[in-house]
Amino acid sequence: MKVNRRKFLCGCSAAIAATYGARFDSMSFGMPGTGNDILVVVSLRGGMDGLNLVVPRAGADRGYYEALRSELVIPAGQLLDIGSASFGLHPAAMALQEVFQDGGLGIVQAAGLVDVNRSHFEATRVMELGNGTDSGTNGWLTRHLATASGIPVDALMPALAVSSQVPLSLLGEYRTVNFNSPSDFNIDMVHWNWGDKQLEALENVFATGDSWMHTAGAQSKIAMDIVDASLGAGTSYTPANGAVYPTANGQLGEYLEYVARLAKLDLGLQVATIEYGGWDTHESQGAETGYFADQILHLSEALGAFYKDLDDSANGNPLARTTVVVTSEFGREVRQNEDGGTEHGFGNPLMVLGGPVNGGLWGTFPGLHEDQLFDGTDVAVTTDYRRVLTEILTKRLNNQQIDQVFPGYTGYTPMGIMNGPEIFADGFEGGGLGAWSSSTG
Repeated sequence: MKVNRRKFLCGCSAAIAATYGARFDSMSFGMPGTGNDILVVVSLRGGMDGLNLVVPRAGADRGYYEALRSELVIPAGQLLDIGSASFGLHPAAMALQEVFQDGGLGIVQAAGLVDVNRSHFEATRVMELGNGTDSGTNGWLTRHLATASGIPVDALMPALAVSSQVPLSLLGEYRTVNFNSPSDFNIDMVHWNWGDKQLEALENVFATGDSWMHTAGAQSKIAMDIVDASLGAGTSYTPANGAVYPTANGQLGEYLEYVARLAKLDLGLQVATIEYGGWDTHESQGAETGYFADQILHLSEALGAFYKDLDDSANGNPLARTTVVVTSEFGREVRQNEDGGTEHGFGNPLMVLGGPVNGGLWGTFPGLHEDQLFDGTDVAVTTDYRRVLTEILTKRLNNQQIDQVFPGYTGYTPMGIMNGPEIFADGFEGGGLGAWSSSTG
């Protein structure tokens, strides 16, 4: 089924008008032909071993890598070329190599938290809350949605979380649509056997009042209708350009397809989050083949299919306005352990993919000599992950209030990884970050 935004909006608008009357006549679905940028955040849960994704291929660091990872070494001759004499990609990342060669993949070396934390729970909290601590009442994406210019307060579906629960980055954003599967985003009919009568009764309740509870209920019901109409049982979809979303080794491919379908409808989606777990490789990690290689294959094929699918001129070319950020809460130690795996580490590659991205290798790799390792065990962090996110927000998502999105973060300088105008031509005076400096953090 070809996505038809016009028919979809006409159907939704008629249903909303019939059910809820004038109360939602200003509901924002996004204007046709003026689609907003979309940010997709993919979180690799468990601490992805970035040193075996973006791998030293020559020089002194290659020697240290081989000495510290005798069982996990990926042969230099099998690494995929990314235009660097020093680094190559894991051989299972062929789809990512294609995106890189197309200019749509930027890889930031040695990125992450500036304060060490090797606890999955705490590192995830700090990264997703974005306030420099592991406590707070809202996440960085929530604060972005509250402070960015041009996001209507009545936007129906500004945030989507495709996961079992809403991530901390969207903590406090009550408009977030959350589901693991579109079929789960509905009334529980196991315990309620009223079927359509129940939904009809709820619609009547929502339509009879104008309190915040009635409004929220009505918005939730409309969001359910949209998800069901575009992703639910009985709908079909053919990705553009022959893209094939993988189904083995995880759900990331399926989740990215959901986002692609909603992005093509241009309903005002601003941010989407996806979780892909299984990266806590303490044992039997494998090298060019094995468990880790299977994880990389699914990640690469899913991201590659998403990139190819969104390059769809028949549906407004959403690739031109979509940015994907791929992060993990931390990396792994450089030295392998006795069980053929790796322990929790520190610095890690951060990937940025999409139409607005200036592809290439970015950031500074600190080196793998003993004197260069953090605590003698880890790749040191040379780029604060918030630096990359700040550039995306300011250049693509129309947010000048970075001091509110990332409280306490200072010293920002743009890396150049994103296309788009700098909102602050004379520095960040008034934006809360002070003047630009030459800091690498």
